[in-house]
Amino acid sequence: MSITPENLGDLSRRTLLRRAAAAGLLATPAAGLLSACAGSEPSKSDDTGAAKSKDNPFGVKDGSAVKVVIFNGGLGDQWAKEDKVVFNAKHPNITVNMSSTQKIKTEEQPKMATQPSDLVMNSGADMMDRSTLINEGAIEPLDDLLTAPAWDSEGTVADSLLPGTVGDGTQNGKFYVVNVAYTVWGNWYNAALFKKEGWQAPTTWDEFFALAPKIKAKGMAPYVHDAVHGYYPRWGLMASIWKTAGKQVVVDIDNLKENAWKADGVLKALEPWEKLVKDRLLLPGKLDHTQSQQAWLDGKAAFIQVGTWLKNEMSATIPPGFELTLSDYWSNADDKAPKDVFAASGEGFVVPSKAPNKEAAKEFLRAILSKAGSAKFAELTKSLASTKGSGDNVQDSALASANTLMKNGGSELISVKFQDFYADLDKESQNLSEELMAGRLTAQQFVDKMQAAADKVAKDSSIKKQTRTA
Repeated sequence: MSITPENLGDLSRRTLLRRAAAAGLLATPAAGLLSACAGSEPSKSDDTGAAKSKDNPFGVKDGSAVKVVIFNGGLGDQWAKEDKVVFNAKHPNITVNMSSTQKIKTEEQPKMATQPSDLVMNSGADMMDRSTLINEGAIEPLDDLLTAPAWDSEGTVADSLLPGTVGDGTQNGKFYVVNVAYTVWGNWYNAALFKKEGWQAPTTWDEFFALAPKIKAKGMAPYVHDAVHGYYPRWGLMASIWKTAGKQVVVDIDNLKENAWKADGVLKALEPWEKLVKDRLLLPGKLDHTQSQQAWLDGKAAFIQVGTWLKNEMSATIPPGFELTLSDYWSNADDKAPKDVFAASGEGFVVPSKAPNKEAAKEFLRAILSKAGSAKFAELTKSLASTKGSGDNVQDSALASANTLMKNGGSELISVKFQDFYADLDKESQNLSEELMAGRLTAQQFVDKMQAAADKVAKDSSIKKQTRTA
């Protein structure tokens, strides 16, 4: 077949299936483009493996062991332990050695050139740079995983995934990263508080600025965010750029197009964030992600911008009666794409090229992406998995609000790629996002400095350039 993962990602981004990307809306995987590629007849693998079949498409050998490393962050690691149960139900004679950490780069990168773990969840603040791993051949292309039969549903693994998941894990025309979580970002608020006060959750910046004095009158800051990790505020800034200026401007930014940061709409998108800071609507203090989230739960701020892992990360300290509710990033009156939602697959697994048991690593990924595994993921994390229908049977207000947001969204999902393409530009954008939200840069200065940083990368012939097509 000539279908590629890149084509699949492009196709899925251009269909209204995007709107069904939340719990319960894509419960029954349709027969996809890759279905005919997945054979079910047993065949012999190489001399070191076992016979290949629909239930063992990679020829994993009985008696072997697979080392799996889990990032134990906002989603915890209990869901991965459940995947181990799913895996061993089908492969009882394969030993799964699972460990959890938050120091992925520190602990795993030094092993990549010698004897790495078989499967690594590359996530968190201490994650390995994806482009570097790919450019240096340190991780394995996983296109054969996409064409393999799904673990416990009809069709292929690719057929079982939510739109965008294949595209998000694809670079240079090959599929490298298996994202297992499906995250929706936006502005969270306590619906119980808003009902009590008679406040209407804003949908536009004008509505927010009109509501802000009422919030302040109650002794609360209107807004709080992570002021330590620059990629947190960057989510909101880039979502606003997409909504105001349109998708093509973000694609041009990703592709290092000349003066892309100075395109019409970019500055206008950032000016409300500058106003939020200048009007002192942000909770003071250099708080990190959990500190800012706790401040919000403690009633010190009305809104916080973060992804759908929020409830699981803060589950131990959510006050009784607190209704976590997700609303979209606010738009301006004449935005080009006001209804487009910021959502994507994330929490990515990679298989090191020198892993001793790549076959078992891929097989464990099939288990993670199974209906059974993804249902446990949604149940335990209160967040969607990247497998269709993961949240069908989970009753939760936070998950339901994310579902509603997706259903009412536009025909595209907001996505940004430059931070995955270029490590130096990623770092600079995080630093500048922090500076803007700290009031040390104006929106215009942010735009000028981002353009200069992008120009530097574009002119550096030693940096391999990436192309975003959709």
